[in-house]
Amino acid sequence: MFSDRVRSRLDDIVNDAARAQTFIGDMDVDTFVADQRTLLAVERLLQRVTEATIQIGMQEMARIAPGVAARKIRDFGNFLRHQYADVDARVIYTIVREDLPPLAEAASRALAA
Repeated sequence: MFSDRVRSRLDDIVNDAARAQTFIGDMDVDTFVADQRTLLAVERLLQRVTEATIQIGMQEMARIAPGVAARKIRDFGNFLRHQYADVDARVIYTIVREDLPPLAEAASRALAA
């Protein structure tokens, strides 16, 4: 169904999203913002997820994860790469809490199909 490259990127999405969520754990947003080590690690994992969505392609992502904010996540990756000094840690926290779980679930379903 999927090429090895797409399967590998889907696996990256599942694994990196899970790592980001594990790193945040039960932190509230203020604790996350204050913990630079976790913030930077989660930011890097989010960048990897955004790169995986780019490599899969928006048309394929729309088929894999309809209704999921894959484009928003991809666009945020561009922001991370090009305007990294302006990244709001609270936005990263929200993306990991709200946007990554449905994306990871869709990627996991696609891998299981």
